[in-house]
Amino acid sequence: MHFKCDLLKCKGACCTFESQYGAPLKWEEVDSIKGILSEVVEYLPELHKKEIEEKGFYEVNNNEPLLRSINNRACVFVSYENGIAKCSIEKAFLDGKTNFKKPISCHLFPIRISDFGGDVLRFEHMEECQPAIELGEKENTTVAEFCEESLSRLYGKKWYSQFMELTGR
Repeated sequence: MHFKCDLLKCKGACCTFESQYGAPLKWEEVDSIKGILSEVVEYLPELHKKEIEEKGFYEVNNNEPLLRSINNRACVFVSYENGIAKCSIEKAFLDGKTNFKKPISCHLFPIRISDFGGDVLRFEHMEECQPAIELGEKENTTVAEFCEESLSRLYGKKWYSQFMELTGR
Protein backbone atom coordinates (compact mmCIF):
# COMPACT_ATOMS: atom_id res chain seq x y z
CA MET A 1 0.00 0.00 0.00
CA HIS A 2 1.33 3.42 -0.95
CA PHE A 3 1.02 6.32 1.47
CA LYS A 4 2.58 9.69 2.21
CA CYS A 5 0.72 12.36 4.18
CA ASP A 6 -0.42 15.37 2.19
CA LEU A 7 -1.27 17.87 4.94
CA LEU A 8 -2.18 20.62 2.50
CA LYS A 9 -5.03 18.44 1.22
CA CYS A 10 -6.19 16.53 4.32
CA LYS A 11 -5.68 19.45 6.75
CA GLY A 12 -4.55 17.07 9.52
CA ALA A 13 -7.75 15.02 9.47
CA CYS A 14 -6.17 12.23 11.53
CA CYS A 15 -6.18 14.60 14.52
CA THR A 16 -9.82 15.56 14.07
CA PHE A 17 -11.69 12.35 13.19
CA GLU A 18 -15.14 12.21 14.69
CA SER A 19 -14.98 9.88 17.67
CA GLN A 20 -16.10 9.72 21.28
CA TYR A 21 -12.51 9.02 22.28
CA GLY A 22 -9.17 10.28 21.07
CA ALA A 23 -6.09 8.26 20.26
CA PRO A 24 -5.08 5.36 22.51
CA LEU A 25 -2.22 5.88 24.93
CA LYS A 26 0.12 3.64 26.84
CA TRP A 27 0.23 4.25 30.59
CA GLU A 28 3.89 5.27 30.40
CA GLU A 29 2.90 7.88 27.79
CA VAL A 30 0.37 9.33 30.24
CA ASP A 31 3.26 9.85 32.66
CA SER A 32 5.47 11.33 29.91
CA ILE A 33 2.76 13.80 28.88
CA LYS A 34 2.13 14.80 32.50
CA GLY A 35 5.82 15.67 32.73
CA ILE A 36 5.75 17.97 29.68
CA LEU A 37 2.21 19.33 29.91
CA SER A 38 3.28 22.83 30.98
CA GLU A 39 5.40 23.17 27.82
CA VAL A 40 2.74 21.73 25.53
CA VAL A 41 -0.23 23.83 26.69
CA GLU A 42 1.56 26.97 25.48
CA TYR A 43 0.68 25.89 21.93
CA LEU A 44 -3.00 25.14 22.53
CA PRO A 45 -6.11 27.19 21.78
CA GLU A 46 -7.98 28.44 24.86
CA LEU A 47 -10.82 25.91 24.51
CA HIS A 48 -8.34 23.05 24.62
CA LYS A 49 -6.44 24.51 27.57
CA LYS A 50 -9.73 24.85 29.46
CA GLU A 51 -10.70 21.23 28.69
CA ILE A 52 -7.37 19.97 30.03
CA GLU A 53 -7.60 22.20 33.09
CA GLU A 54 -11.15 21.04 33.92
CA LYS A 55 -11.11 17.36 32.85
CA GLY A 56 -7.50 16.41 32.17
CA PHE A 57 -5.98 15.33 28.87
CA TYR A 58 -6.99 11.68 28.96
CA GLU A 59 -9.80 9.41 30.04
CA VAL A 60 -9.97 5.71 30.72
CA ASN A 61 -12.19 3.21 28.90
CA ASN A 62 -11.91 -0.53 29.59
CA ASN A 63 -8.82 0.16 31.72
CA GLU A 64 -7.07 1.76 28.72
CA PRO A 65 -6.06 5.44 28.61
CA LEU A 66 -7.27 7.49 25.64
CA LEU A 67 -6.66 11.11 24.73
CA ARG A 68 -9.65 13.37 25.22
CA SER A 69 -11.36 14.88 22.24
CA ILE A 70 -13.09 18.23 21.99
CA ASN A 71 -16.76 17.89 20.95
CA ASN A 72 -16.07 14.28 19.86
CA ARG A 73 -13.83 15.66 17.16
CA ALA A 74 -10.42 17.29 17.62
CA CYS A 75 -7.79 15.79 19.85
CA VAL A 76 -7.32 17.87 22.99
CA PHE A 77 -3.72 18.51 21.85
CA VAL A 78 -4.64 19.92 18.43
CA SER A 79 -3.67 23.44 17.51
CA TYR A 80 -4.21 24.96 14.09
CA GLU A 81 -1.73 26.53 11.69
CA ASN A 82 -3.17 27.98 8.50
CA GLY A 83 -6.25 25.78 8.88
CA ILE A 84 -4.20 22.59 9.36
CA ALA A 85 -4.63 20.56 12.56
CA LYS A 86 -1.25 19.89 14.14
CA CYS A 87 -0.09 18.14 17.29
CA SER A 88 1.02 20.50 20.04
CA ILE A 89 2.99 17.73 21.71
CA GLU A 90 5.00 17.30 18.52
CA LYS A 91 5.37 21.07 18.07
CA ALA A 92 6.90 21.38 21.55
CA PHE A 93 9.24 18.48 20.70
CA LEU A 94 10.30 20.03 17.37
CA ASP A 95 10.93 23.34 19.14
CA GLY A 96 13.32 21.53 21.53
CA LYS A 97 11.13 22.07 24.60
CA THR A 98 10.53 18.36 25.33
CA ASN A 99 12.04 14.95 24.59
CA PHE A 100 8.69 13.22 23.88
CA LYS A 101 7.56 13.43 20.24
CA LYS A 102 3.96 12.21 20.49
CA PRO A 103 2.01 9.11 21.48
CA ILE A 104 3.08 6.09 19.46
CA SER A 105 -0.47 5.45 18.20
CA CYS A 106 -0.44 8.93 16.65
CA HIS A 107 3.09 8.57 15.32
CA LEU A 108 2.23 5.26 13.64
CA PHE A 109 -0.93 6.45 11.91
CA PRO A 110 -2.25 5.14 9.48
CA ILE A 111 -0.91 1.93 11.00
CA ARG A 112 -2.99 0.60 13.87
CA ILE A 113 -1.97 -2.18 16.23
CA SER A 114 -4.30 -4.89 17.47
CA ASP A 115 -3.27 -7.40 20.11
CA PHE A 116 -4.06 -11.01 19.27
CA GLY A 117 -1.53 -12.57 21.61
CA GLY A 118 1.05 -10.34 19.92
CA ASP A 119 0.99 -7.23 17.81
CA VAL A 120 -0.89 -7.34 14.53
CA LEU A 121 -0.26 -4.31 12.34
CA ARG A 122 -2.97 -3.15 9.98
CA PHE A 123 -3.56 -0.23 7.68
CA GLU A 124 -6.49 1.96 8.79
CA HIS A 125 -8.14 3.19 5.62
CA MET A 126 -9.89 6.54 6.00
CA GLU A 127 -11.45 8.43 3.12
CA GLU A 128 -9.76 11.61 4.35
CA CYS A 129 -6.40 9.95 3.66
CA GLN A 130 -7.03 9.40 -0.06
CA PRO A 131 -4.67 12.31 -0.94
CA ALA A 132 -1.93 10.51 1.03
CA ILE A 133 -2.47 7.33 -0.97
CA GLU A 134 -2.28 9.32 -4.20
CA LEU A 135 0.91 11.12 -3.11
CA GLY A 136 2.43 7.82 -1.99
CA GLU A 137 1.68 6.31 -5.40
CA LYS A 138 3.10 9.36 -7.18
CA GLU A 139 6.32 9.25 -5.10
CA ASN A 140 6.40 5.43 -4.80
CA THR A 141 6.40 5.58 -0.98
CA THR A 142 4.84 2.69 0.93
CA VAL A 143 3.07 3.07 4.26
CA ALA A 144 5.96 1.15 5.86
CA GLU A 145 8.48 3.61 4.41
CA PHE A 146 6.36 6.57 5.48
CA CYS A 147 6.20 5.11 9.01
CA GLU A 148 9.90 4.15 9.21
CA GLU A 149 10.62 6.48 12.14
CA SER A 150 7.62 5.37 14.20
CA LEU A 151 8.06 1.65 13.43
CA SER A 152 11.76 1.92 14.36
CA ARG A 153 10.83 3.81 17.51
CA LEU A 154 8.46 1.04 18.56
CA TYR A 155 10.26 -2.11 17.42
CA GLY A 156 13.86 -0.99 16.80
CA LYS A 157 15.89 -0.32 13.67
CA LYS A 158 16.92 -3.96 13.29
CA TRP A 159 13.28 -5.08 13.27
CA TYR A 160 12.43 -2.41 10.71
CA SER A 161 15.32 -3.45 8.42
CA GLN A 162 14.28 -7.10 8.62
CA PHE A 163 10.66 -6.16 7.95
CA MET A 164 11.63 -4.14 4.87
CA GLU A 165 13.75 -7.05 3.61
CA LEU A 166 10.70 -9.31 3.89
CA THR A 167 8.64 -6.84 1.86
CA GLY A 168 11.29 -6.66 -0.85
CA ARG A 169 11.84 -2.91 -0.44
